[in-house]
Amino acid sequence: MAERKGDRWISIAQSLLLHAALVGVVAYGWWTFRDQTAPPPHTLAIEATVIDSHALAPAAPAPAPVKPQPVPVPEPAPEPTGPPAPTPEELAQRAKAAQDEADKAQREIEEKRRADAAEVERLAQEERAKEDKRQEEEKRQAEEKRKEEAKRVAEEKRKTEEARLRAQSEAELQHSLAAEEHVMAARSNGQLASWEAQIQARIQRAWLKPPSARTGIDCMVYVTQVPGGEVVNVRLGECNGDSAVRESIQAAAFRASPLPPPPDPALFERNLEIQFKPVD
Repeated sequence: MAERKGDRWISIAQSLLLHAALVGVVAYGWWTFRDQTAPPPHTLAIEATVIDSHALAPAAPAPAPVKPQPVPVPEPAPEPTGPPAPTPEELAQRAKAAQDEADKAQREIEEKRRADAAEVERLAQEERAKEDKRQEEEKRQAEEKRKEEAKRVAEEKRKTEEARLRAQSEAELQHSLAAEEHVMAARSNGQLASWEAQIQARIQRAWLKPPSARTGIDCMVYVTQVPGGEVVNVRLGECNGDSAVRESIQAAAFRASPLPPPPDPALFERNLEIQFKPVD
């Protein structure tokens, strides 16, 4: 982790305080040693006047003898008080002890700083874990909500589709019933029979009678057509003619294409059953 700017200034201040303490210890030792040096002895100054005895007047009585003044004894120098001045070795030991204390204090500060940084990192990790958990919970709730919404939309779509298919089926059923009723009505009034007679006549006109054909030919012809009347397939059922007659009838059905359209489109049939019975 990068060192913060405040920690760097704290380290510089502690270093300055340590050096100032060392300088103070050395100065204190030097000052104590200087004060313990004995001061020089004091001398007492005595003023005296010498008088000549001959100069005194003869008539004057002899003066009383002058008692000499005692010479004051100089006071002894005061003995030094307090602890003796430390030796250079003691000063070095004291400086080393002060340095050790400063180093210990610096180590404690560094350990405290690292512990604080670790605690800050732990708290930050806990906050990140809480944030990740919160985001994960929000994602889970959003996913559940999205699934529920998708399920609801799918259910509505399914119901709508079922309703549409049901309505379409009913409409187709109604249309089929109406078409069937229409076809039944068209057949009942003879339109279907008239259309089949037209197709039969078209095939008979297109028939090329082979030499082996006998009187009384009666064959069932199955014709498959597409819208527009184009014949796409011809198949014979029961027939009393020989192979040449049968082939000629099939060819006549193909030549009759396109077949006449029905009078009512509702009468259109893809597969027709035509009775081929030519009139001699």
